[in-house]
Amino acid sequence: MNVPANLKYTKDHEWLKTEGDVAWIGITDYAQHELGDIVFIEVETVGESLEKHESFGTIEAVKTVSDIFMPVSGEILEFNETLTTQPETINKDPYEKGWIVKIRMTRPEEVAELMDAAAYGAMIG
Repeated sequence: MNVPANLKYTKDHEWLKTEGDVAWIGITDYAQHELGDIVFIEVETVGESLEKHESFGTIEAVKTVSDIFMPVSGEILEFNETLTTQPETINKDPYEKGWIVKIRMTRPEEVAELMDAAAYGAMIG
């Protein structure tokens, strides 16, 4: 499994990439592999401020539907519109083109509570 060293990770298999107080969120390579073929992404929280651990959307695969959770608190600024017509982008490129939302962090200090690549890699085995 691909676990980029420049990202932070949650136990629920979301990743976070930060640039100042802005961050991008997606699901990990491990998560997309476990879900299988992704067929639909629903995010109706653009413009909303959510707390860490709150669900900001759902991801639907052929076999299941899963909630996607906020790794840190913040305001949802943007949804990756590519996923509207090409949800399989997450299967092909979960860390670059397959990002799900862009947020403005309201508590950037929460990033320190997330796992680094080594800890996440150890968790997924």
